[in-house]
Amino acid sequence: MNDSLLNTLNSIVANATPLVIASLGETITERAGVINLSLNGSILLAALLGFVAAQTTGTVVAGIAVAMLVGALIALIVAVGAIELRQDQVAIGFVLTLLCADLARFMGQPYARIPGPQMSVVPIPLLQDIPVAGRVFFMHDLFVYFSFILVIVLWFWLFRTRPGLTLRALGERPEAAFARGANVNLMRYVYTMLGGALVGLAGAAYSLSVKAGWSSNPPMDGDGWIALAIVIFGGWHPFRVILGAYLFAGMRALASVIQRSPDIEIPLVLLNMLPWALMILTLMLVSSGGIERLMRLLPHRLQNLMRSFLRSDPPKALGTAFADREGKA
Repeated sequence: MNDSLLNTLNSIVANATPLVIASLGETITERAGVINLSLNGSILLAALLGFVAAQTTGTVVAGIAVAMLVGALIALIVAVGAIELRQDQVAIGFVLTLLCADLARFMGQPYARIPGPQMSVVPIPLLQDIPVAGRVFFMHDLFVYFSFILVIVLWFWLFRTRPGLTLRALGERPEAAFARGANVNLMRYVYTMLGGALVGLAGAAYSLSVKAGWSSNPPMDGDGWIALAIVIFGGWHPFRVILGAYLFAGMRALASVIQRSPDIEIPLVLLNMLPWALMILTLMLVSSGGIERLMRLLPHRLQNLMRSFLRSDPPKALGTAFADREGKA
């Protein structure tokens, strides 16, 4: 395999990492029954303030901490509005994403195109020497390695632990979780803020790694909406979410390669539409039963595994308020 292709695959993994982290953060939040539509604004504001903190202190650790705090606080506003004030979660998140995005652009003007610290690449010994896979997966910075760990830990937590079962119940049947002793609203606060902190971390991954620095026209603008789409495409399942993020990054890389090729003339707008079209096509196949008919050709056990992996129904209590027996929200 030539170096050009290996470098492209390496860049796909790196560029997908913020989308992976943000999408998994939103997956946690929505599994708990809360919709956080503030992702795009949260990522922008966290990216800016994380970069400012890192540039001021000279360390990326401070930048990461500030970015995660920003994401958690924005998510807390969503949670308070939804749980305490019982307002529409979609409206709150939409207003917040616009507010935070504009605030980031305004506050970021003095920091545009200023150099600052950035996360260093840390190749993993031995693993980096594996043919192909070593160059693609194990020659990155800590953000990438964290995303690998995060998807495995989240899958294990959701589907192999009792607290994970409770988390799924918060979004599916909060009454059942409450009957088994769970403090539904408190846990929704915790998981919403945890998901928001991961969204903030995704912002730091942009400004301290993938798209290091800050510019007056942030290149990561819009990726929050993409992360929301990936959560839906991924069926709220960690492995499908990371697949969706890599798919998006891969299609972007393909569009870039085609755009640079003098022999291929395809409008850039059409190239940018390819990831969305592919996700819509996949969801249509799942909902129409097309994939189900194809799966009948597989062994029975593999059919059950595929059905679980391709689940695309949202949590049944997503976006709804919960009141305990005393009527408290």
